[in-house]
Amino acid sequence: MATKDNGRQAAGNGIGDAERARDELSDALKAAGVKLPSLSLDAVSCAGTAPRVLIDLGRCNVATAHTLAAALRGAGPRQEAAR
Repeated sequence: MATKDNGRQAAGNGIGDAERARDELSDALKAAGVKLPSLSLDAVSCAGTAPRVLIDLGRCNVATAHTLAAALRGAGPRQEAAR
């Protein structure tokens, strides 16, 4: 069960937990050869007395989308002629 600290959830959906999840996702993507340049916490979802923080995956170019799709399929990074 999550405890509350000054109106913010201390576990589960708190900002610290979201930051750790974002970093874990970033590390896993990096290991798969994927870099999402806009990976961050969604600022709007951090607001309020009991935030339910969302991780914003952001935007990426077409080559990165192909690389991400290949990584999710387990095929490894896709080789592009021009990036």
